[in-house]
Amino acid sequence: MESRQRRRVLVVDDDGAVQVSLALLLKQHGFDAVCRDDPRAALATLAQSAPGQSTAPFDLVLQDMNFSLQTSGEEGMDLLERIKAAQPNLPVLLMTAWGSIALAVRGVKAGAANFFTKPWDNAQLIALIEATLELAAPASPTQQAGARAALDARHDFGAIVGAHPKLIKVLETIAQVAGTRAPVLILGESGTGKELVADAIHRNSPRSKAPIVKINMGAIATTLFESEMFGHMRGAFTDARADRKGHVAAAHGGTLFLDEIGELLRGDQVKLLRVLQDGRYQPVGATRSEQADVRVVSATNRELAELVASGEFREDLFYRLNLITIRLPPLRERRSDIGLLARHIAARVALDYGLGEVTLTPSALDWLTHQPWPGNIRQLKQTLERTLLLAGKAQLTQADFVATSAVDEGAPGSSRLGVDGMTLEQVERLMIEQALRQHSGNISRVAKALGLSRTALYRRLERHGLGAGIAIDDRLDDGKAA
Repeated sequence: MESRQRRRVLVVDDDGAVQVSLALLLKQHGFDAVCRDDPRAALATLAQSAPGQSTAPFDLVLQDMNFSLQTSGEEGMDLLERIKAAQPNLPVLLMTAWGSIALAVRGVKAGAANFFTKPWDNAQLIALIEATLELAAPASPTQQAGARAALDARHDFGAIVGAHPKLIKVLETIAQVAGTRAPVLILGESGTGKELVADAIHRNSPRSKAPIVKINMGAIATTLFESEMFGHMRGAFTDARADRKGHVAAAHGGTLFLDEIGELLRGDQVKLLRVLQDGRYQPVGATRSEQADVRVVSATNRELAELVASGEFREDLFYRLNLITIRLPPLRERRSDIGLLARHIAARVALDYGLGEVTLTPSALDWLTHQPWPGNIRQLKQTLERTLLLAGKAQLTQADFVATSAVDEGAPGSSRLGVDGMTLEQVERLMIEQALRQHSGNISRVAKALGLSRTALYRRLERHGLGAGIAIDDRLDDGKAA
């Protein structure tokens, strides 16, 4: 009976030493490991354990990305594709080297649950395996029967609108991890609702009665990082006229939401690491450290794994942040939700502005559904708000949206309708260029329109090479210095 309860893991790697090390580690933690050294043998073994076969099924696959002198990783990608085709619900963790991080990220986007690197940390790997298996557990009958309705009956997801299968998967993950202390990393393009997910995690957790403290990591100057995060004592520096509690202390007993974590400078990353390791921090000017009970949720629109590979982000901090990773789908991948979102946003905007009841015609909803929305939900909200205010009507039609979009773009045939085939970086550059023109280079207004901090906007301007090519008049910046 006991052997049938032990979870089975298939290890696929052509290195015998890796097989032995993983098999021993897994055995020590209550798993049964089966090792195979090439994709063909692995697929044959999985076929023998498929539903209906006599061999017990596998709960997890750990697979390498290369099995020959060829090191492109295409063999690993092909194996992953075949595994997911044969057993879609079987979670796969990819093994890779830091030089192949981009490949690992590609694998995760293709269906892998996550990845880890060689050499690995045993404790971190076991934690990752346990978390992956927990998230891969079959849905309860209640969840299977009603999808979104069943989730809403048991959890408070009222602020998150939609019923697309990709969004349902996100909500199911939130439901599974909200009650734990596990750190969560939320990945997604700008405007996809990462802050709403962080709020949902906190609201559905045992910490909901304590505060959720939100910090935009790209907006904290490095000279003020320790004071902002950990607080300071009176007299610690020239302007420290009184003791001040930092963000970590303010979140005690609750949740610390680190937004735009990918913008955190490397020098400040090590200062954050200790808090994540043991919950201890030291206010500036204090003689002893203090303990904080916080649950950390972080978010970014950048691939942290790729930043680690390029040396911009610390590997140890990355592993502390991403025990559970939630990837939010962009709006273009959940088009069936656009109508629901549009009606919800229009009603909220109309209420905020005292406009009375507002409806959207079928033609308007169809037009909205077929737009590319590179700015995701944030851009959809801005479009609806602008059209409601400019049209001044109780019923919005397709013509109203086309007219106000033409005004906003400034010229016919604008790039809004021509983003197909562009990369995310190209779309981001395009949106920044348009915002700079629209707001005459006013950095504060451009940052607000794009939902960025000034610091984060300056970094994007530098990354896209826009600072020198476009006249940016900081003197218009509401009297504030750059």
